[in-house]
Amino acid sequence: MDNKMIRCQGFYSFLVLVLLNMAGLFSPLTAQTKVGTTAVPFLGVSVGPRATAMGGAFAAVSTDASSLYYNPGGIAQLPNSQIQLVHTNWLVDSKLNWFGFVLNLDGSNAIGISYTQLGYGEEQVTTVLQPEGTGEIWQASDLAVGLSYARRLTDRFSIGGSGKYIQQKLWNESASAFALDIGLLFITPFKDMRLGMSISNFGSDVRHEGRDLLQRVDLDPNSLGNNQNIVANLKTESWPLPLFFRVGLALDAIKAQHYRLTLAADALRPSDNDEIINAGAEFAFSELAFFRAGYKSLFREDSEEGPTFGVGVMYKVSGVGYHFDYTFADFGLFENIQMFSLGISF
Repeated sequence: MDNKMIRCQGFYSFLVLVLLNMAGLFSPLTAQTKVGTTAVPFLGVSVGPRATAMGGAFAAVSTDASSLYYNPGGIAQLPNSQIQLVHTNWLVDSKLNWFGFVLNLDGSNAIGISYTQLGYGEEQVTTVLQPEGTGEIWQASDLAVGLSYARRLTDRFSIGGSGKYIQQKLWNESASAFALDIGLLFITPFKDMRLGMSISNFGSDVRHEGRDLLQRVDLDPNSLGNNQNIVANLKTESWPLPLFFRVGLALDAIKAQHYRLTLAADALRPSDNDEIINAGAEFAFSELAFFRAGYKSLFREDSEEGPTFGVGVMYKVSGVGYHFDYTFADFGLFENIQMFSLGISF
């Protein structure tokens, strides 16, 4: 084993220890369930029909543009550049749209751009005196824009990170934050089994501001002659971003000339909920037709998430691959989630 390989393995071990130690910083948060204690929960919504159909177990698979969400270190392992457009019919008639673009620079370096937008729809503003509507329309939406970079340090090990701008709007109020993601992907010598790790949404707190928080107040209503219309700005509480620590394994259990079976599992520790296991599988026929299944949120009590299923097709024309993927996910009391995507590889 040459010195370069020894240094790379040592560097990889160091980074794994750093990630594990950082995850340990959040261990007190798991003493009790902390649902609803973080802001912008849309950051925890799975993106990409392929990953979602595999139960969200994608930290170590990392073979399409949705790696920008699960593990940015994986985009350096993509053999080509990719564009992916995703539409999801999310809960209670909300709509989630995601766009990802990965540019393979030279086989060792890659950059990526991602865009996430969750729209909650719009409604008329009504009051007690105007129950039929005031003529105004209110709406709410969430937004995240990310810029990623990853590098292959060896043919088996890559590291990457993302910087993200996050914004949430609720009628006249809004909040914003900046966050970082970091991810690693290692292809082990054992049957090319892949190990992936990532930490997502390490960033600033979120605090809402807006014109509806400006209120006229009388500082001393018991005194005559004072100003009764002093403008005060109501200060809202700051809320942290939801942190996610993922560790994933993926293995091509069967790999022949015309078919492949990939098995994957992720352990996910969120800062605002219990730890879970996501598991899934993908069967590929000639890398043209794909059948997927998985299960989300294993071992979480009272979870509404469960089985996931999906299919996909890929068609090549003049070296350009066109992808279509569809996923159906059971969401308990919320019935089901459907996700569609179109992708191009070039």
